[in-house]
Amino acid sequence: MGTFSIWHWLIVLVIVLLLFGAKRLPDLASGLGKSIKNFKNAVKEEDSEKSAEKQTEPTQVAQNQPSSTQTTTQSHETPKA
Repeated sequence: MGTFSIWHWLIVLVIVLLLFGAKRLPDLASGLGKSIKNFKNAVKEEDSEKSAEKQTEPTQVAQNQPSSTQTTTQSHETPKA
């Protein structure tokens, strides 16, 4: 009951054909394909930028560390019951 059968898809297809017409349908499909392709390219570019950041990040952290080292000591006390 919650899934679409073949009849549901055929009804949707007929409604889309009636609304947009058979001549505009290829243009809509082409535009949809181009937008999906652009979206995938943008995701790939973002992933490559992130991987480039990860590769350069450790060298930047090493450059930002102070030249002198300081040691700190902490006393560990046991809590009283």
